[in-house]
Amino acid sequence: MSSTLPTVSRRHVLLGTAALALLGGTLTTACGSTPPLHEMDALIGQLERARDDSTLAGNAAAAAPPKVAAVLTVVASQRAAHAQALTDEITRISGEAPPTSTSASATFPATSPATSSPGATSVPPPKPPTAADVVAALKQSAEGASLLAIQQSGYRAGLLGSIAAACTACATVALADAGPTR
Repeated sequence: MSSTLPTVSRRHVLLGTAALALLGGTLTTACGSTPPLHEMDALIGQLERARDDSTLAGNAAAAAPPKVAAVLTVVASQRAAHAQALTDEITRISGEAPPTSTSASATFPATSPATSSPGATSVPPPKPPTAADVVAALKQSAEGASLLAIQQSGYRAGLLGSIAAACTACATVALADAGPTR
């Protein structure tokens, strides 16, 4: 019984190797380490939420009773740490630092612009944020981070899952006894 094995020439081996090299380069380019733009936008959105939550909790702490203020200060610090971790990850994967802030929510104003100008009618300043406002924001942040975490893999999934868990714990445990919800 004779077996017919196909003969492989050196030319076929070289052509096959060249084709694999080209295919490998294409796959590396298509599956590179730079995430798609919508993923970067989602991470930047989480970064802005962390910054906003930190500011909100800090402003609420300034107007809260001492016991609640202490908890809100910790929440503000944790959300600032989340913002830093997200900044580090965005910088690592994009090679550029994210914008410092594109959000319009700044610190709580001490006076209303209408009350600072002479001759303007007196408008009472807005009420400072409450612990209930912080709880609502944390719940939204937790939901957003958990939804984004399941779409990610590796470190980003863990980071976002950790942020979601921390926000949930702050909203449901740390601030559970923060007082009335309004």
